[in-house]
Amino acid sequence: MGKNLLSIDWDYFVPIKKEWYGSYSENQRNVNKLWYRRYIKEQMRGEDITRTIDVGVEYVGFWKRIRSRFRISDTARVYISDSHKYSYGIARENACDAVYLFDAHADLGYGGIGSLDFELNCANWLGKLFKDNHIREASVIYSPYTFECPEDFIAINNTYNINYCELERLPEGIPVDVIHICRSGAWTPPWLDHKFFKLVYRLNLPRRWLDCPARHWNTGKLTLAAQLNYLLC
Repeated sequence: MGKNLLSIDWDYFVPIKKEWYGSYSENQRNVNKLWYRRYIKEQMRGEDITRTIDVGVEYVGFWKRIRSRFRISDTARVYISDSHKYSYGIARENACDAVYLFDAHADLGYGGIGSLDFELNCANWLGKLFKDNHIREASVIYSPYTFECPEDFIAINNTYNINYCELERLPEGIPVDVIHICRSGAWTPPWLDHKFFKLVYRLNLPRRWLDCPARHWNTGKLTLAAQLNYLLC
């Protein structure tokens, strides 16, 4: 019998603006510089997004609610990264055949079945796990702040065993031996990173850091030249 991967994206907790909800490459520009650009543009409109964009209520008591449905092993392997694409390798290397995904995105591949032929990335890792016969089923627990719906993936849903459900409707006692928590920096702002790390530490289990570099956020020293550079990035 295979194992269950509990895969959690930090953007599950963060209600961002709809115009920011797009497809981005996970590079330094989008993980860090793009947030300065957004900050400056919204500030010019009179909004301080470092005050208006915060985590939602799901953040408080999250692990308690998780443990009401999942039985997390004391020896569970925990992985931390910035990109969610690492879930593919984590599931494969740990012989997981089922995934429980908490996310604002389903990561099944955006563009139908054909998108599963693209190289592995943060947008198709779950679909590729199915295509490459590494998993038999997946349950997607959407963030309340998602702009997606299951109908966006009709062809993939009809091909693979994918469930869309709510945490409270899951059965109790689902065993978990593998956990992946990703920051998805292109979709989550740097000023909330300290809360992301608190979420990680509150799990209170040993963890392996794969690739999650610190982001340095300091709007207090933005020169005019720096602002122009970010606006043009």
